[in-house]
Amino acid sequence: MDRTRPLTLALAGLLAAGGLVALTPAAHAADTELARNGGFESGLDGWTCTAGSGAVVGTPVHAGAKALQATPAGSDNARCSQTVTVKPNSTYTLSGWVRGSYVYLGASGTGTGDVSTWTQSAPDWQRLASTFTTGASTTSVTIYTHGWYGTGAYVADDLSLLGPGGDPVQTPATPTGLSAGTPTASSVTLSWPAVAGADSYRVYKAGALLATVTGTSYTATGLAAGTAYSFQVSAANSAGESARSAPVTVTTTSGGGGDPGGQLPAHALVGYLHASFANGSGYTRMADVPDSWDVVNLAFGEPTSVTSGDIRFKLCPVTECPNVESEADFKAAIRARQATGKKVLISIGGQNGQVQLATTAARDTFVASVSKIIDDYGLDGLDIDFEGHSLALQTGDTDFRNPTSPVVVNLISAVKALKARYGAKFVLTMAPETFFVQLGYQYYGSGPWGGQDPRAGAYLPVIHALRDDLTLLHVQDYNSGSIMGLDNQYHSMGGADFHIAMTDMLLTGFPVAGNTDRVFPALRPDQVAIGLPASTQAGNGHTSPAEVNRALDCLTRKTDCGTYRTHGTWPALRGLMTWSVNWDRYNQWEFSRNFDAYGWS
Repeated sequence: MDRTRPLTLALAGLLAAGGLVALTPAAHAADTELARNGGFESGLDGWTCTAGSGAVVGTPVHAGAKALQATPAGSDNARCSQTVTVKPNSTYTLSGWVRGSYVYLGASGTGTGDVSTWTQSAPDWQRLASTFTTGASTTSVTIYTHGWYGTGAYVADDLSLLGPGGDPVQTPATPTGLSAGTPTASSVTLSWPAVAGADSYRVYKAGALLATVTGTSYTATGLAAGTAYSFQVSAANSAGESARSAPVTVTTTSGGGGDPGGQLPAHALVGYLHASFANGSGYTRMADVPDSWDVVNLAFGEPTSVTSGDIRFKLCPVTECPNVESEADFKAAIRARQATGKKVLISIGGQNGQVQLATTAARDTFVASVSKIIDDYGLDGLDIDFEGHSLALQTGDTDFRNPTSPVVVNLISAVKALKARYGAKFVLTMAPETFFVQLGYQYYGSGPWGGQDPRAGAYLPVIHALRDDLTLLHVQDYNSGSIMGLDNQYHSMGGADFHIAMTDMLLTGFPVAGNTDRVFPALRPDQVAIGLPASTQAGNGHTSPAEVNRALDCLTRKTDCGTYRTHGTWPALRGLMTWSVNWDRYNQWEFSRNFDAYGWS
């Protein structure tokens, strides 16, 4: 949140162009052609293309009558692949002919280091080739071709893998030993022993496919409280899928994580109160905040230095805010609000309050200092408003379900410690920018080859790890660049369409960086509010009351949705958040009056 002026974020840059195409010597006479249907004369037989991106065409072709044409779209790079049986400790030559911009040809699962070669521009047919040696236990590799995000279609033909043929792949055995960890009200972690020869595992809930994973564990989320679920798992490879395991039945606990104890009304209004500083909106005393506001986030608790973890909060000084109340009056006003069922939280961060918990010492200091603020002012919980460079993913941290970056891991640990300290009534909210959440549909961290902004999607592991403790997520749908929605179209601030598309992503879930094996699960609708600026002065992307209502109508009733089609209807959507109470007062309370007048059903 910007205390002075809006900050427009630019989207992460793509990879820089450049690279060499490696040509390899001809294969030995004893080598065998292992790629099935490499000339695509039998259509896509033997090949799997992502998201329906591939098709067989009759022109242009390199040889024969057909070739592959694949078209990247949105977060999909049009990857077409085939798994091939190989021998351990053997050398193979991969080659193919391509046309188009940014076309890649590679092999993964070699056991000695995956290979990939590419061309930046091939207006006519160009040969790509590379060699690799398999590892001591490698019996299969996956060969693939793909394009690049935002570019046009590419064409590939006569793809070839030459080398010693391997023994036929056998369908893996049925997994045994499926077990469940301790369930929460909305999630449970499943695990099972590895199965020899399995490339992936398929998790089933009540007989329906829930997820495909490469590891031997999976956390099922978005479950209903106090409900019994049956899970099974199967093992799969290029030869097929095993039978499903014996079922495991799990019953989730009653009650649950977000909104503990039903503390908030069914539809809540959240606002930030400029308590520690003044700006063009003026200072608003706590006692003057109208009853419309169900949650008031005190802006801001800030660190003594970026990496200290030592958070401090003080009321705005009299020299800056002549009408500031005394500490005693401020605390009395907080107690008076709480007596009517309202919640008051300390918000940590904002635009100027960069917080990087890079060490366990900073983590522990964060827990101690935030606890002191909560105790001193008698607050109900914590709002995390980390912006700027507070959160970033280190190179190689590619799975939001298992983060490794210290600033992320330590933040999760710190919040869990605070939750454990204050118990079920602790209110936890978050206010990330779209850059750190919905942008993760396209980009996550620095990406598989580096070069992207490491902050892209960096809030996703925090939200995911804390989803059972999370009361409200209200992403800032403002001060944002255009963001791609689940319709693979870009959406821009200022109208109902942006809020509909961004909220639909949170309530539907989405593959992170286009990886369908790593799907960010949907949040419950009672955990989600829409974040908006209260006035045109408060931030870029102000939305008129009529457009706010249209967004609510679409999300809660599926009416007046315009061109975007949501993936559900969510009458339990929690409500709205705004920056800020002060700016709403400056704007004659337009935002909160509209919220109060809206016909929630």
